[in-house]
Amino acid sequence: MSEFLLELFYIVGCVTFIIGLKMLSSPDKAREGNTIAAAGMILAIIGTILFHKTETGEGISNHAWIVAGLAVGTIIGYLMATRVQMTSMPQMVSFFNGTGGATSALIACMEFFASDSGDWGFLLVAYLGIVIGTVTFSGSMVAYGKLDDKIKDIGGRFLTYLNWLFLAVIIILMGLGVFSPDTLGQTTGWILLALSLFYGVLFVMPIGGADMPVVIALLNSLSGIAGAFGGLIYGNRIMLIGGILVGASGLILTFLMCKAMNRSLLNVLIGGFGGGAAGGGAAAGDQVAKEISHNDTAILCAYASKVCIVPGYGLAVAQAQHVCHDFEKRLSDQGVEVYYAIHPVAGRMPGHMNVLLAEADVPYPKLVEMDDANEMMAQTDVCIIVGANDVVNPAAENDPGSPIYGMPVIKVWEAKNVVVMKRSMRPGYAGIENPLFFHERTKMLFGDAKDTLGKLVSEIKTL
Repeated sequence: MSEFLLELFYIVGCVTFIIGLKMLSSPDKAREGNTIAAAGMILAIIGTILFHKTETGEGISNHAWIVAGLAVGTIIGYLMATRVQMTSMPQMVSFFNGTGGATSALIACMEFFASDSGDWGFLLVAYLGIVIGTVTFSGSMVAYGKLDDKIKDIGGRFLTYLNWLFLAVIIILMGLGVFSPDTLGQTTGWILLALSLFYGVLFVMPIGGADMPVVIALLNSLSGIAGAFGGLIYGNRIMLIGGILVGASGLILTFLMCKAMNRSLLNVLIGGFGGGAAGGGAAAGDQVAKEISHNDTAILCAYASKVCIVPGYGLAVAQAQHVCHDFEKRLSDQGVEVYYAIHPVAGRMPGHMNVLLAEADVPYPKLVEMDDANEMMAQTDVCIIVGANDVVNPAAENDPGSPIYGMPVIKVWEAKNVVVMKRSMRPGYAGIENPLFFHERTKMLFGDAKDTLGKLVSEIKTL
């Protein structure tokens, strides 16, 4: 009876995971979907505590440790979730990816070092759990540091060769451990653990700039795959299915991010694009950017028929999503049609701008994907760019020498007027020049995004 009830709890949990994941694809249902999936996980935990039996038929007896772990994890998770700033959300996602990988690696290590089994299937799953979980952990911690500006990009072709060497040694060592387990014995696990730790660091270190959303999506996928191997080790269906869902959805998202950048995953992983060095775009030369005042910008927008707002990481940095929504509402109240053009890789993680604007209660129908926005751009009177840079760079369209050449971007220069809100003329995160700043239709509005948008709202009120 206990086994039946446990399986029933697991089935319900798996169904809620699938329903929740499906609902996450819709912005207006994402929060509800997340709640449903979380409820399913709680059911699975309760079912395991109440009905799980060991091979000897005994139930779980260390309830105090389990409850203590749940309490500590809940408190830490709640504090992190409620206190984290929206600008730090990518770092938080990276941190959680890393903790998931670390957990899976610990599971694999515990079972591997506690077992003397020579079964090749068990050894292969354990090795993969150790390697993928550890790489996910160390890689995610490096990604966290890079996103938080605590770790700088380190490029160079030598890192690419070193990464390939590490990967080859790991694969060869796993093969040796699986097909000749007596050669090194359990030492194989320790060596793989150390190599994977270093490989995760070297794997993420040269990647930066516009590629970081891809890396975060990939690391998220790896954390799920590592969890699936933990499910295989324990024969636990809900761990296996949950890991597969995270791994598969993460891989799909990774490839969608690559498609949005017109690059292959291999090119992202070994190219090291987006480091700190500037260059590769059209040089400014003797061109001079034209400025515009707050009053002129307010008049331009208030008397327009259609206005597009393109949000970027600068919007998150300034924490200006709420005042941006206020700006949009003021224009809408005056009969102006306003929409937001969302680039798939804007910000520092997949869906960063969607999350940011959802926090400010921006109506979901106003969020327009890049391809649809590009079709509307020629009929747009004013395009307001708030903190975006690389995703609106025309060099991606017309400069074969640019590192982002071929990357789909939002064609803001096709609008009748373009206003770029920036603190300065510095390049974006990818470190390349943006010819848009000197385009004949572009005018620059310098200042902090939150302060600038607040002044525009005040100006519009007086019109």
